[in-house]
Amino acid sequence: MSHQAEADRVLRSLGRDCLEHDPDVLRSVLDRVGDKWSLILIGLLDKGPMRFTELLRTAPGISRRMLTLTLRSLERDGLVKRVIYPESPPRVEYEVTPFGRTLSEPVLALTRWAADNQDTIRANRHAFDKAAGFDGDDLG
Repeated sequence: MSHQAEADRVLRSLGRDCLEHDPDVLRSVLDRVGDKWSLILIGLLDKGPMRFTELLRTAPGISRRMLTLTLRSLERDGLVKRVIYPESPPRVEYEVTPFGRTLSEPVLALTRWAADNQDTIRANRHAFDKAAGFDGDDLG
């Protein structure tokens, strides 16, 4: 199959998914898994339950506010569960739900791909920036 035929097939498939399903839900789910922190948090929680402070310490560069917002969104979508233990002081842990685990495999595969290809991506960005006359800080 030619590259153009494959591209046409993929676009038709994506278009069909958007037409056959609620596009607002589809878009919001793709936004959720494509944001900066959700994939990292699901990857961290895939190893087992963690407390808020553990996640804060382990997730590189996340703020308390962003961690709270992201966990709340993941919980709302049913991907993460918040467990409160009736102790004094109360202990709260977050864990990936069984539904969230169905997302873990593709998320971790994407993470592995990014890790395996970071040197190539960095080199491509450098070459692009140099050719375009950017100083390297203009693009992510």
